[in-house]
Amino acid sequence: MSVVKAMILAAGRGERMRPLTDDRPKPLVALAGQALIEHPLRALAAAGVREFVINLGYRGAQIREHLGDGRRYGVAIEYSDEGWPALETGGGLHRALPLLGPAPFVVVNADVYAQYPWPALLARAADLGAGLDAHLVLVPNPEHRPQGDFALVDGRVVEPMPNAAPTATFSGISIMRASLFDGCAPGAFPLAPLLRASAARGRLAGERYDGLWSDVGTPQRLAELEARLR
Repeated sequence: MSVVKAMILAAGRGERMRPLTDDRPKPLVALAGQALIEHPLRALAAAGVREFVINLGYRGAQIREHLGDGRRYGVAIEYSDEGWPALETGGGLHRALPLLGPAPFVVVNADVYAQYPWPALLARAADLGAGLDAHLVLVPNPEHRPQGDFALVDGRVVEPMPNAAPTATFSGISIMRASLFDGCAPGAFPLAPLLRASAARGRLAGERYDGLWSDVGTPQRLAELEARLR
């Protein structure tokens, strides 16, 4: 059984998903008969994760009511309630560190769907090198983000350079350890600058995943994925 914990990021407003998010948080929007957040939750539980942390923000009480303590999924869920407005991705993760503990942990966005080999990610988390702050799963650049986020060179995530390695997009799936947040103060702040600083120090590893993946960010993308899963 895995001893790796997982955090599912679920505090955002989901502005681009309106009107679907006018009366519910984005993680509870339905996909293939389940709430979006249930897809990564069930996949990670099947891979062996038994302890989850979920951050709450916009209409967070609905998520807590829907998932409960995790017992019906065979897991234990703790919540990091940020209130509203929420603390952005970096601030939300920083606040949850006491619940996640000192070991590397998996982080997944609640609105990401992927048929990713989750047991392999847990094995990597259990063996993440001491010199690394994080490990990112990158995907081919989608139509809505053709410029990408990073490049991948010899297993390290780096800033893209002109005429160098092709770029890829951060999937919203990663492994992190608390060292990524060294020096951060409590409050709201984004995650991306921390990742870029870690990449500059050579402490950010990564891999490319070419399988089915979707950042379910708009009703159109939701409908396209729903049709594909049928």
